[in-house]
Amino acid sequence: MDTVPRRLSELGADLGNLAVALPVLVCAMAYAAYRGRRAQALYAGLAMALVPAVIIPLKEWTARPGPLEPWAAGYYPSGHTATAMVAYFGAAFLVSKRLVPVAAVLTALTGTGLILRGYHWPLDVLASLILGLLLLTVSSTCTRRSSG
Repeated sequence: MDTVPRRLSELGADLGNLAVALPVLVCAMAYAAYRGRRAQALYAGLAMALVPAVIIPLKEWTARPGPLEPWAAGYYPSGHTATAMVAYFGAAFLVSKRLVPVAAVLTALTGTGLILRGYHWPLDVLASLILGLLLLTVSSTCTRRSSG
């Protein structure tokens, strides 16, 4: 028996889909570029481009099976969680720092949905949160150096 309705947990998991998260970041990048913050927009885009460059090799290297599909491999770390984190926090940093709590909620909903649906183990999500934080930190550092 599910403790959370399946539709709700699936919706949370879907927030990490590239088709959902990337347009949010692209719109924020366009807004930032329009406001004259092209370097910040560029580094946010580069951080998003690095998500698959970092996640895919780790998935192949670890070949971790999924919670509901022990015969399948490539579940560690969670690409959806990293995508959500980098896209939503990147968008919040570009548009308004007041949106950071919204980014945190969207990222948390993504990770929770992935775990509840059985797509990922909690450690898969945690590892992606750490990787996302690392990518956002590098992006932020590069932004400060280029504008300072």
